[in-house]
Amino acid sequence: MSVRRLAFAGPLVALLLACTFFALQSPRFLTGANLSLVLSQVVVVGVLSVGQTLVILTGGIDLACGMIMALGSVAMSMLAVKQGWHPAMAIAGGVGVSTMAGLLNGLLVTRVKLPPFIVTLGTMNIAFAVTQLVSRAQTFTDLPPLLTWLGTSVRVGSVPIAYGALGMLVLYAFAFVLLRETAWGRHVYAVGDNREAARLAGINTDRVLLSVYMLSGLLAGIAALLSIARTGVGDPQSGQTENLDTVTAVVLGGTSLFGGRGVIVGSLVGALIVGVFRNGLTLMGVSSVYQILVTGVLVILAVATDQWSRKV
Repeated sequence: MSVRRLAFAGPLVALLLACTFFALQSPRFLTGANLSLVLSQVVVVGVLSVGQTLVILTGGIDLACGMIMALGSVAMSMLAVKQGWHPAMAIAGGVGVSTMAGLLNGLLVTRVKLPPFIVTLGTMNIAFAVTQLVSRAQTFTDLPPLLTWLGTSVRVGSVPIAYGALGMLVLYAFAFVLLRETAWGRHVYAVGDNREAARLAGINTDRVLLSVYMLSGLLAGIAALLSIARTGVGDPQSGQTENLDTVTAVVLGGTSLFGGRGVIVGSLVGALIVGVFRNGLTLMGVSSVYQILVTGVLVILAVATDQWSRKV
């Protein structure tokens, strides 16, 4: 088995083992309603993780994605509720704001040549401050139905599945094809594996980097809509932990933090691992503090495995 396949098989086995363990601990775990709940709970982090995966594959990192999402959700809510925009235009405006924030990250990385960690750490704080100032730290309610439609469910048999969860799966399928079957996808891997070699091979590395940060911003805008749909409000306090949750999901999914190696579907598996652990421990009555502890241990093990795999 190749290292690349092993990097995906490991998280998948871990997910199956976790499901088996929690199924033995609680009879409620494997019910359709609970599994649907797990899927709904990971939707926002799952979508953000698509963008985070693209960035990490190039050897970068996006610490601002959570706060950019919050900025996008506040923009959508304000445009729809306060400014009276048509809901579709409000959604487009919010996604546009998030995409522009991603573009700013990309320009700072490619034009100013700043390290991605510093750039996104700075824009994370800027996005947080702008979100608080614009919203005046107020939550927006009474949103039009179009903004919350993705939070409604369709029944598959007797199991309700949110439209947002189905949308997340479609995004992963699209990203999988994009990375696997297009020249752009191969360029993303090449830049992450060896940026200088990719440049010498004729790849416009700055254009590739700019595109992944813009896509991360775009996906943050989509995640903003999903967050609104799930909670029913535009919350300026959202997004404060999602940046680290996405890094956790991506690393658990087998994508190397050093870039150039990983499978996009692995990030979905990583998000599900975190969701399954949190849900299962909650059903067992375990304190949320221990849930955070377990997540931290999982991340360290995943990074250690990544380090080991690079040496073999």
